[in-house]
Amino acid sequence: MAGEIRTRNRILHILQLYDRSAAWSVEEIAVEMDVSVSSAYRDVQELVRADFLTPVMGARYVLGPTFAHFDLLMRHGDPLLKVAEPLMRRLIEATTPSSASVLTRSYQDKVMCIHQEIGDPAARIGRYERGATMPMFRGATSKVILAHQSRRALERMYLAHEEEVRAISHWKSLKDLCLELDAIREAGVAVSDSEITPGTIGIAAPIFLEQRVVAGLSLIVRAEHCRLEPFRAAVIDAASQISSQLAEVEGAWVARA
Repeated sequence: MAGEIRTRNRILHILQLYDRSAAWSVEEIAVEMDVSVSSAYRDVQELVRADFLTPVMGARYVLGPTFAHFDLLMRHGDPLLKVAEPLMRRLIEATTPSSASVLTRSYQDKVMCIHQEIGDPAARIGRYERGATMPMFRGATSKVILAHQSRRALERMYLAHEEEVRAISHWKSLKDLCLELDAIREAGVAVSDSEITPGTIGIAAPIFLEQRVVAGLSLIVRAEHCRLEPFRAAVIDAASQISSQLAEVEGAWVARA
């Protein structure tokens, strides 16, 4: 660990610690990074001055307001969100209010929710908050993105998470995984039952840009309200519309440049 940290940016590594805990002391950071407390303190103070970290009770530090500002900039600047939001709301209207529409991107061998639209809150579909991550190997939301990875990427992820994959799925080998993902890619849609939230069906389709999958669109619906075939068609159609409109937006940006 120490050798790896020395070859990487220390400031970046401090921020990455917050994946594991919401608050850290300087002493804890120094231990994690294998540096002196004085070195860790200087790094932390640099982050505090830039509002990346904020001091709290107990001589600990949490993530600061700069991240909220960056999130706002991302939401205003991301063409995928601008295109997808109205179509996600329309997807719920076209299916059932007992559902949630979720937009995801791949993130460090996981998938991350970057936007959600909720139908009837009383349906208790589950919370898919912006920034929340889900395992890459469980649920339609993840599998539809996984299905469009290269074989080399699949092999790398499978070998890196083989024990986890076997524990949470019926896949006993890389071949089993590839066979199911081939079927998902052929169908253009993934369906899962209670893999993330009990009592819900997940239906997901890929979003493309220049023949690359850049995101996944999912409809999460209470099982008792799910009409699988029409809902599958609705998700595929919404993902296709997002892909088409995203290509138009990106093309316009390129033309202006």
